[in-house]
Amino acid sequence: MSTPPPPQNPYGPQPQQSQPPQGPDAPGPYGGPPVPQPYGAAYPPPAHGWVPPPPKSRAPLILGIVGGAVGVVVLGMVALVLIGAKAESDFPDAEYRLTLPRTLLDDRYELADDLSDTEGREIEQEMDGAWDAEVTDSKVGQYSLGGVETDGALLVSGMYGRFQNTDDNRDALLKGVGDAEGLTVTVQPKDFRPGGSDTTVTCEVVTQGAALAYPVCAWADGNTAAVVVEITVAGVGRAASEIDLETAAETTFEIRSETRRPL
Repeated sequence: MSTPPPPQNPYGPQPQQSQPPQGPDAPGPYGGPPVPQPYGAAYPPPAHGWVPPPPKSRAPLILGIVGGAVGVVVLGMVALVLIGAKAESDFPDAEYRLTLPRTLLDDRYELADDLSDTEGREIEQEMDGAWDAEVTDSKVGQYSLGGVETDGALLVSGMYGRFQNTDDNRDALLKGVGDAEGLTVTVQPKDFRPGGSDTTVTCEVVTQGAALAYPVCAWADGNTAAVVVEITVAGVGRAASEIDLETAAETTFEIRSETRRPL
């Protein structure tokens, strides 16, 4: 008996099936566009959404400096309690107060952190009982350059009330900063009278760490006194001798004009 032939496919011959293409350029399961695969075996996805910083980023350096500088400017204010003699005459009238505007220096800096309720209270407690100062309130603010803290920061630490011995107070502010642990005064304080100013601004250069230098300025008048520190990425790496203190004084005077307001 002969073997019957195999049954025929009623739908005709079928084309040979091939394996679908594999890899990141493979089409979707329904013939659509390729399914995106952002991470291959050699590039696993970052954990918890963390993205590595750009090479040679100075962001951690700037944030570290700013964190330390906040304490430094507060020390400068506290140093005022150590100076002065008992007042023999009346204090000046209270006409101005110190404020922390939302922005400073033509909106280049934005207020990032108002530390007045924490660091500011420390200033007031230390100043309680000072012979030549009647402190009404204190202000400590940290500003970020263009709203980006890692690009630069401006620190303003001050107070308002009724003050005597303004020249001595201004010098004491900078001495308090210069005496802070980890800082060295590399350019001695210099006095400036920016155009249109009715008070003296004094600036010095301090070095922090191995070779990081930045300007610190201060003013003190009958109603307000403050320390100003400006630190930017562009300024990191400058030698102390390259820092323009006159420009720093002009910047400080502008900050005084924007933060000092009539009562």
